[in-house]
Parts: sequence; structure tokens; C-alpha cells
Amino acid sequence: MEEQNGLFGLLEKHLMGPMGKLAQMKIVRAITAAGMAAVPFTIVGSMFLVFSIIPLAFSFIPAIQTFFDATIANYTSMYMVANTATMGILALYFNLAIGYELTKIYAEEEGLNLTPLNGALLSLFAFVMSVPEVIFGNGTSSLVTNLDPDKGAIVVDGFQVGGGIARFGTSGIFTAIIMAVVAVLLYRLCVKRNWVIKMPDSVPEGVSRGFTALVPSFVIAFAVIIVNGALVLMGTDIFKVIAIPFGFVTSLTDTWIGLMVIYLLTQLLWLVGIHGANIVFAFVSPIALANMAANAEGARFVVAGEFSNMFVIAGGSGATLGLCIWLATRARSEQLSAIGKAALVPGIFNINEPLIFGLPVIYNPALAIPFILAPIASMTVYYVAMKLNMINAVIAQVPWPTPVGIGAFLGTADVKAIVLALVCALTAFLVYYPFVRAYDKKLLAEEQAQA
Repeated sequence: MEEQNGLFGLLEKHLMGPMGKLAQMKIVRAITAAGMAAVPFTIVGSMFLVFSIIPLAFSFIPAIQTFFDATIANYTSMYMVANTATMGILALYFNLAIGYELTKIYAEEEGLNLTPLNGALLSLFAFVMSVPEVIFGNGTSSLVTNLDPDKGAIVVDGFQVGGGIARFGTSGIFTAIIMAVVAVLLYRLCVKRNWVIKMPDSVPEGVSRGFTALVPSFVIAFAVIIVNGALVLMGTDIFKVIAIPFGFVTSLTDTWIGLMVIYLLTQLLWLVGIHGANIVFAFVSPIALANMAANAEGARFVVAGEFSNMFVIAGGSGATLGLCIWLATRARSEQLSAIGKAALVPGIFNINEPLIFGLPVIYNPALAIPFILAPIASMTVYYVAMKLNMINAVIAQVPWPTPVGIGAFLGTADVKAIVLALVCALTAFLVYYPFVRAYDKKLLAEEQAQA
């Protein structure tokens, strides 16, 4: 028992403290809020994409494809505008949301006279300034223009186009995040140093707010111009520089080792009472959204969209759906049986807090090992299936409470994904089985002794 307490004590000391502080960082909270704000738009845009490719999943029934080609396919260009207006400019959603949320946090917690709307607009201003492609040659700077597709991407006055403005899409998410943070920090600096134009109280609020943002706008503009100008002189720009480290992180997360670390951290945090998914996936979500858009263009990233809820953690964090079903139908202990029955319906929709806190899982040495290993096992099955091209890659975002199998099908437009999702859920349960059976016997003996 002392050894078990020592394990949880070690987690509290070396993991709970640092990660708890990380979760409370203002920038992290703003990124988390922005990710949640963008979810409805990504789902709507993704569903129109799925709508256009689902007939491919039933290609073995020619009549369905024929019907689609003769009817709905004629309007693809019309309804796919919804996808372009969401996934095609996703960086803008992230940028505005982070600017708003981070400004709001600083205003409320530091008592500064900051306006969230100003923060959002200044963030957008900074990001858009970093988007155009500029080159320097013969002693002068000029916007890149290339109208010949044979010579690479089409660029008009510095803006790369193709299904919209390329850098406004998922490829620009990381730059949008950084520029939003920089803009808000400069805005905060100006207000703290009183570098603002103050208008009399008689001036309407809208006018006063505009003048308050005037000096910060100049500060942000000069900062971006100076930094980007220096980079352009070196043959690059802000956008390309920011893409380098995030490109490395994206590649790292798409490996088995990277995924193992993600789920290991998530589960260890849960064991000491911290919502691990909220912290870890706040950083994974932007990568997953960018990868999902790349998959729609033909890539095969493993980390994409809601891949975790689709395949890895059926039933909620810890992949507890199979465990929940077993508790509800096979547990002999009255305590476990009651908890399983109460948690079954929420578990179907990937909500397992009743199970985590009811069994409990947190601070419970009897279930700690399978709680860590089950998601890693199901993740491994999904990872291998992807690497062997057994299913289509995730190309669409689905609501995270979508039941197992259904979400996998909608996210990939592949019937085989339903089978894989069920296999992943079964794999996770097989990890739990010997542990929960022993736990059930222990509690049953205690209940009988008390009776």
C-alpha cells in the first residue's frame, strides 16, 4: 500500500503540479477555448465534404453512385462553399478566437482596460500582415505573383490561392496562433504603459474603443514589418519560419512513440484527478485539424480530426466502453454492477466521468495499469491499420459524443472503419478484463463479509 501511495505521490509531485500550472497558463486557456469555439464550424464544413464522398463508401452498389452522379453531384460546387468557408479559413477562426479570449483573460484577471473585440481585431491584423509572400531583389521588395500553374502554386499579389487563400486554411493555424498571442501581448503592453489615446467620457464607446486601439495598431504593424522584413531579406518570412518547428511536432505526433507519449500523459493526469485530455489535446487539436485537411487532399496522417474518439477511446478517456458494458452485465459486486448500469448510456456517447469517479479510477491502484494501457493498445491497433492502408484516413470532423463505429464511418467515409473501431474497443476491454475481474471478486468478498 505504501508503494502504491508512493506511486501516486510521485505523480502528484512530478506531473500533477507542473501540468496543473501549464493548464492554468493564460495562453493555454485561450488556445483551449479557441479550439472549442472552432469545433462547430469544423463539423459543419466536414459534413458537407462527407456528404460528397459517402457514395464512394458504397461503390460496391453501382446504383447509389449512379443516383448521386445524376442528382446531388450536380450541386457540389454550390454546397462545398460551406467547406471552403470553414476548413478553408480555419486559421482565421483560431486567430480571432484566441485574440478575443486571451484579451478577455488579461482584462478580467489583471484589471486592465482591454477590450476583447480590439484584441480579436488586432490579432487578425497581425496575422493578415504575415500572410502575403514577399521577396527582395535588385534593391527592392515586391509581392510574389505567379499565374502559371506549371511553375508552382498560383500566387496573386503575394496571396497563394487555390480553393481560397491557402494560408488562411489549416496550414496557417500555427502562424495564426502565434500572431494572435504576439498581438495581444503588445496590446497589453501598450495599455499597461499607458500608450493609448484616451477620449473624453462624453465620446461614444465605439469611437473611444477605436482610438484606444490606434497606438497598439501602429506598434503591432511596425513590429510585424520589422521582423518580417528582416526575414524576407534572408529569403524567408514569418509564416515559413513558424512552420518549421510545428512541422517537426506534426511529424513527431504522427509516430507510434509520439502517440504513446500523448496517451501516457493523458492517462497519468487522469489518475491524479486532472482532466488529461483537456490539457494534452489542447495542443494536439490544431495539429489534428491541419492533418485532417491534408488527408482530404490525399495525405494519410494518423492524427487527424476526432481520431481519438473515433478509434482510440471508445466510451471516453481510458477507452472504457467495453469495461462499462461488462460491469453493467457481468459484474457480481453490487457496487460495480450499479455503477456500470448508471454509466452505460453516457458511456455510449463517450462520457465516462460517472465511471472514472464512481469506480473510482482516479487514485485506484487496482485499475491504474489497465487505464493507462487500454488506450495505448487500441491506439496501436488503429495506428497499424492506418499504416497498412486498411481504412481510409480521417477526412472529416464529427462531434466527439458520436457512438463508436458511427463516428468512424462518418469521419472516413469507409465502411471498414466501423469494424476497426469495434476491434479497437474490444482490444481495450481485453486489457481491462483480468484487472476488473479481480477487482470485482475483491469487492464481492467485502460485500459478503459485511453482509
